Amino acid sequence: MTTAGLAILTAVLLAAAAYTQWRIPRFEATRSGVMLTRGLLVLIGVAFGFAAAEYAGEAYPAPLVFLSGFGLVHVPAAFILMLKRERGESPS
Repeated sequence: MTTAGLAILTAVLLAAAAYTQWRIPRFEATRSGVMLTRGLLVLIGVAFGFAAAEYAGEAYPAPLVFLSGFGLVHVPAAFILMLKRERGESPS
C-alpha cells in the first residue's frame, strides 16, 4: 500500500470513528453509559493505534498508522449503530 492509499484509508476509518462517537448518545440510555462507551472505544483505539504504529516500523508514517488503528477499532461499533438506526431502536 502506498502512503496515499494509507491516507485515504485513514480518512475513511476516522470518519467511522467520528460517526460512532457522534451516534453513541442516541443509543445509550444514560450519560454514564455514553461516557463509559466513549472512553472504552478511545482507550482501546489508542492502544491499538500505538501497537499498529510500533508493528509497522519505518514502512509507513507512524501518525497515519496510529490513526488508522484508532479508527479501525470504531468500525464494528459504527456498523452496529448504523443497523440500530435503520431498525429504529431506542436507547438501551
